Amino acid sequence: MFESVLVANRGEIAVRVIRTLRRLGVRSVAVFSDADAGARHVREADTAVRIGPTAAAESYLSVERLLDAAARSGARAVHPGYGFLAENAAFARACEEAGLVFIGPPPGAIELMGDKIRAKETVRSAGVPVVPGSSGSGLTDAELAAAAREIGMPVLLKPSAGGGGKGMRLVRSEEVLAEEIAAARREARGSFGDGTLLVERWIDRPRHIEIQLLADGHGNVVHLGERECSLQRRHQKIVEEAPSPLLDEAIRAAMGEAAVQAARSCGYRGAGTVEFIVPGNDPSAYYFMEMNTRLQVEHPVTELVTGLDLVEWQLRAAAGEPLGFTQRDIRLTGHAVEARLCAETARAADGGRVDFLPSAGTVRLLREPAGEGVRVDSGLSAGTEVGTAYDPMLAKIIAHGPDRATALRRLRAALAGTDVLGVDTNAGFLRRLLAHPEVVSGEMDTGLVDRDAASLLRPSVPAEVYAAAALLRHAALAGRGTAETGGGPESPANPASPGGRPSWTDPFSEPSGWRLGGVPAWTPHHVRVPGHEPVTVHVRGPLHDAEVRIEEQAAAPAGAVPAPAGAGSTGTGPTAGPTGAVRARLVPAEGGPSASGARLLLEYAGVTHALHHTPDGSGGHWLGRDGDAWHTTAYDPVAAALRGGAGAGYAGTLTAPMPGTVTVVKAAVGDTVTAGQSLLVVEAMKMEHVIAAPHDGTVAELDVTPGSTVAMDQVLAVVAPHEPAGPAGPAAVITEEASDVPS
Repeated sequence: MFESVLVANRGEIAVRVIRTLRRLGVRSVAVFSDADAGARHVREADTAVRIGPTAAAESYLSVERLLDAAARSGARAVHPGYGFLAENAAFARACEEAGLVFIGPPPGAIELMGDKIRAKETVRSAGVPVVPGSSGSGLTDAELAAAAREIGMPVLLKPSAGGGGKGMRLVRSEEVLAEEIAAARREARGSFGDGTLLVERWIDRPRHIEIQLLADGHGNVVHLGERECSLQRRHQKIVEEAPSPLLDEAIRAAMGEAAVQAARSCGYRGAGTVEFIVPGNDPSAYYFMEMNTRLQVEHPVTELVTGLDLVEWQLRAAAGEPLGFTQRDIRLTGHAVEARLCAETARAADGGRVDFLPSAGTVRLLREPAGEGVRVDSGLSAGTEVGTAYDPMLAKIIAHGPDRATALRRLRAALAGTDVLGVDTNAGFLRRLLAHPEVVSGEMDTGLVDRDAASLLRPSVPAEVYAAAALLRHAALAGRGTAETGGGPESPANPASPGGRPSWTDPFSEPSGWRLGGVPAWTPHHVRVPGHEPVTVHVRGPLHDAEVRIEEQAAAPAGAVPAPAGAGSTGTGPTAGPTGAVRARLVPAEGGPSASGARLLLEYAGVTHALHHTPDGSGGHWLGRDGDAWHTTAYDPVAAALRGGAGAGYAGTLTAPMPGTVTVVKAAVGDTVTAGQSLLVVEAMKMEHVIAAPHDGTVAELDVTPGSTVAMDQVLAVVAPHEPAGPAGPAAVITEEASDVPS
């Protein structure tokens, strides 16, 4: 076994590899960019080496800097994790030339299986069934079109050099075939530097099933059963499980043997995965798609049902050890399901579509689940800065049980017990997906998530969330603005409370609305949750026995300045919550208001709700429950209106759908534009988002230039309509996805 190993990656996979190295007594060497100087994988490693600035091309993708880090740290082997350079044959070859052991397959195997066309031809020769499609490399547009017509519509265009679903295009009509081929080539060149395409028959409602392999350098190859990976969005996996509910023992054995033959055909060594596409109505008709020549993101589900540590066996195979078991020794016990926790915001878009937009921020509160059968592979810690420079995956939540129903139930509970406050995540979306009837029954396919995503979106902001946000702000007005309430460390503790500690019952230490000879006045709190219209929450009375009334803010036309809602105001828009006042109170827990990150109990309309909360550092709060989270911020309707109507919901205002960098600006102030015209491009986490005009009009305001860094909901531009227009939804967002964590 090696004395020391350099982990050429970051985030949760780096932490995962380091965990096995520590168990085996192997010294771990982490690498980090400037953005990751305080990251968890850096703190958990025995040694850490800086390899460059934030940009991946100058750090995690720099072969020269990684080899230099190995030399400086004395590492004798390199584990690439997944993503970045894990499937880069040139990197594997450079490691060997530098005298380092690459913990993965030989460079020749990586090269062969990285070319989808050569891979198909190789495994076909080994007797592995492949999807009917084009043959040969370097086909012209005309040859691809001819092959597509011969196969019959619909067909799938795929970049030969690609992975992770990037650049794949489904074509259902011959009329658009030439246009789609040209577009696929452009995308393939832009993503992989290679425009070579192949065309395959499209299988409607397919299942995506993969076989995990282990091979040593002595000719031994075994498979460890299959994983079901059909729950995907835009060809990116989000939930995986083992074993598949579709396969029986006979088909499992046949697919496993086909995968073993595929591995033998390329001289494979180490851990690898052969991916198959399977018609849901005929699982015996499986076809080879591709081979992933590294550890998969979803490897934990296989570990939980086999009891094997795949990272350990990667190390042992790379060190020259033979496998210590045969195919007959492999047993699958129970069922395991994994969900990928990503930094993203899911929002409804035009045409019933859902956009999954990158999110960013500081992890201000982290609560990761625990319990029977629950495993968490995470790169997170409280204080982690989640940026937009790398892939959005933050962690993986995995559950194991004696059967599938138990594993699903445990995973749903684990996601409900996950709080990452400070950054939007998909935890709530995943929890709802796992309760989808087709998922529960095991009858899912690769199109399920895209078909039903809209039904899985987080419901509108619950009234109790707005009430909790307003009561927390109400408490801050009393001079309780400590870290407990979000008012900032400069605010003194309430002097009226004994010992300087806040009191929940002192009627003179909080804004009660009392006035001489009259009914107590309402205190308005203007609150906004990104992606939703602002509301005004009126509070009257003490925190331990308050009245709350919630009203939406009406969208104001440009230039209109709304009057602040005052005592007894009936508001200017429809009621978001109950039509009348509702009794609400913050319930003291453990002797007082909850500390930052502790449970917050709110009694609202006779029902007690438990939430987790943390201040955002700017007077707002993050509130979380059941995997969902809401960032509640203060909203100033007067300032918004003076801003030209932008913050008041003015129909022509274009705001950033996620934090990122403006890469292209295609318009200027004074330009006449048409509805749907592309105005600018925002890039985040290797995804481009095109911001389009919401209607015909004139660009009245443009607040960004190429290179501008923007925050979520920041105003980018204002398009004044040619005709008077009312409030409109967000501008169209066209998303192009890529990922440095392949499928």
